[in-house]
Amino acid sequence: MADAVGAILLASVTLYAVLAGADFGGGLWDLLAGTTAQGRRPRHLIDESITPVWEGNHVWLVFDLVIFWTAFPHAFAAVMITLALPLWLALGGIVLRGAGFAFRKEVEQLSHQRLAGATFALSSLMTPFFMGTVVGAIASGAVPAVATTASLAAWTSPTALLAGFLFVAAGGFLAAVYLIAEARRRGDLKMESYFTLRGQAAAVVTGALSLATLFELQNSDKFFFDRLTGRALPLVVIAGVCGLAVLALLTIRRPIGTRVLAALAVAAVIWGWGVAQYPVILPGTGITLTNAGATEATLVAVVAVSIAAAVLVVPSFILLFVLQGRLMLGGGEHGAPPPDGPRPYYPYTGTPPPTHPGPPSPPTRPGQPSNQHPTSAVRAAVLGVALLTALARRLRTR
Repeated sequence: MADAVGAILLASVTLYAVLAGADFGGGLWDLLAGTTAQGRRPRHLIDESITPVWEGNHVWLVFDLVIFWTAFPHAFAAVMITLALPLWLALGGIVLRGAGFAFRKEVEQLSHQRLAGATFALSSLMTPFFMGTVVGAIASGAVPAVATTASLAAWTSPTALLAGFLFVAAGGFLAAVYLIAEARRRGDLKMESYFTLRGQAAAVVTGALSLATLFELQNSDKFFFDRLTGRALPLVVIAGVCGLAVLALLTIRRPIGTRVLAALAVAAVIWGWGVAQYPVILPGTGITLTNAGATEATLVAVVAVSIAAAVLVVPSFILLFVLQGRLMLGGGEHGAPPPDGPRPYYPYTGTPPPTHPGPPSPPTRPGQPSNQHPTSAVRAAVLGVALLTALARRLRTR
């Protein structure tokens, strides 16, 4: 039962990485998009792609924390005390990122938009970096079994810092690949090419950081390195092959299936880490899945609740992504702006561009409803009549 809970925890970590990780990567490309004029189109695409899903993706983080706390309380306490500072910084980044992302669409002054946008972008780097240092500290055996105080050295080792940079690069890699597919769906060839170049660069940087982290583990943590290149080697190979396949497909401008391959590459790295540590939760200590504090009854309850949550949450996420893929949510319902026509409002542009009025509408008498936007009103009226008719029939049958 402890193994089952461990697998559930690792699966939810994977979902958070491949979904929310891409959201954080979107902040990286938002930051690097350039000036107001240069970055208008990529920032617009990033904004429309993230808006419907970024809050929902944090469900998996909450799920991770609740399972870790409930099922493995001894390990949870050691991690939360030893790595308190990077965890608080990551949490602060999540809060600031959400605030910046939300407020930059509400404020009107250009300076305020830029401030909110900078907060969103920088926090999108801050959060995955400190999350990566936490994982690197755990993997390198820097978290003791019993912790009484926070440790700076635990998360500032070369392994932890490399893991932090790797998390940032992996998020940028996922975001670029996802945005390529988004631009392709909208028929925006310019943005498809734009993010293809950035996806190639991110793939190279992520691969280089992965190798650097592996070599550092060979010098600093021989036991974990042997496990990673031993029992977890198939997963390491899968991660490398998928990453190279994505890079090759982007190079020949055939991005079919790259989203699945990119997500599989990141997932393989996470599961490789889990397999290498198994059954130990905190390397270098005696804390394992079976003696981390929870009783058998608690573990059974966690499994049951997890199954129920999956039944409720997973279909909802599938529906969310289907609607987003069909451009039916938020601003994405109208698709990409035409390359040469009037553009809708973008972040960082100050005020919306001037509009070109069409033929004047016929004057309306007082009390007469306007007919400029009849679609929503007509649909609402039809729906109301249908509901009233159904209610009348129901009462008549009674």
